[in-house]
Amino acid sequence: MKNLIIFLLLFASVISAQSSKVLSGADVLLKDSLHLIENKNIGIITNHTGILSNSVHIVDTLNSLENVNVVVLFGPEHGIRGDAPDGQTITDGKDSKTGIQVYSLYGKTRKPTPEMLKNVDLLIFDIQDIGARYYTYISTMYFAIQSAAENNIPILILDRPNPINGIRVEGPLTADNFQSFVAIAKIPIVHGMTVGELARLFNEENFIKTERRAELNIIKMENWKREMYFDETGLPWIKPSPNMPFLETALVYPGLCLIEGTNVSEGRGTQNPFLQIGAPYIDQKKLIEKLDSYNLEGIKYNSIEYTPIEIPNMSSKPKHEGKICNGIELQITDRNNFDALKFGIILIHSIMHLHPDDFEFRKGSIDRLSGSENLRTMLTKGFSPEQIFNTWQNELEEFKLLRKKYLIYN
Repeated sequence: MKNLIIFLLLFASVISAQSSKVLSGADVLLKDSLHLIENKNIGIITNHTGILSNSVHIVDTLNSLENVNVVVLFGPEHGIRGDAPDGQTITDGKDSKTGIQVYSLYGKTRKPTPEMLKNVDLLIFDIQDIGARYYTYISTMYFAIQSAAENNIPILILDRPNPINGIRVEGPLTADNFQSFVAIAKIPIVHGMTVGELARLFNEENFIKTERRAELNIIKMENWKREMYFDETGLPWIKPSPNMPFLETALVYPGLCLIEGTNVSEGRGTQNPFLQIGAPYIDQKKLIEKLDSYNLEGIKYNSIEYTPIEIPNMSSKPKHEGKICNGIELQITDRNNFDALKFGIILIHSIMHLHPDDFEFRKGSIDRLSGSENLRTMLTKGFSPEQIFNTWQNELEEFKLLRKKYLIYN
């Protein structure tokens, strides 16, 4: 008990010194909600982003407390400490710092099994999302809530900011028969929600498809406003995955991730993924002239040449490995007026128009990312970007009405 009191006093002093900045759900849990987890066997779904205001990881912190018993950990894509490349299968093992059993949720299974949960009284989810449907951490959360409901185990979501703000909502919804790990639920590509808000939506609307709802509790942030970008929160940017090094990367990702569904390099294999794209066949001058014709707001682009290479713990077998890619480098000049998703579609449309004999879709990939075959079909048939944007507006407005029910913050 003495150690717990000392820890809480030290933690409270850190929080007090940072009273104007955003407090994550993890901080709030430690500040005034420890009673929710005391004397329970806990399973934690987290990764390297689960950091408290005192710069200590949530696992290391809870494992040090006398009245809290952390019995098992679950790691998403990139692993519990966040150092595995995108798409790499993660195996089970022991956490290097605490020795606690870690089960991978990006390997043979994507959700906690009854066997993994046999000694667990309470599940905790604490992972930083980036605000786009493709990002697999919200899929891991989806399956965690589903498993909690199926196994009658309460689940606690420690909320964190949507780094690209909680206002913008854009794009098509996932079609009913296109649910996948990069399109886990019927939500748009840019959802404008925090993980806590998404958790409420998934659970209450039974997106998780279970007989009973999960016993779900959200530990809300303090001081977060919907219009905030991550650099306005006062929190340190800890890259959520190896190819998400900067906030600016997250800002372009909702549109530039679609490049993964083509034979154009999305910049993996460089230190600047998603902020540069290219291919050996692209004519940069013509591409820039084509993009300029759209009078796009909030973005600048310049010609660039780069050669993708394998980068340990970041990129394995990138597209056009070892080949010179001609392309463009992106710089956001006004993030409030930049629409990443529309830019990504205009970019693909432009490359298709300029290089019809060289450009190719990766059919399965582009359909999974966009949530249906509609985007690929319309682009192939010559629909203009504006025509494509108009096709999702009705269902997007319906989603916005549904979304309002589950928003937590002003």
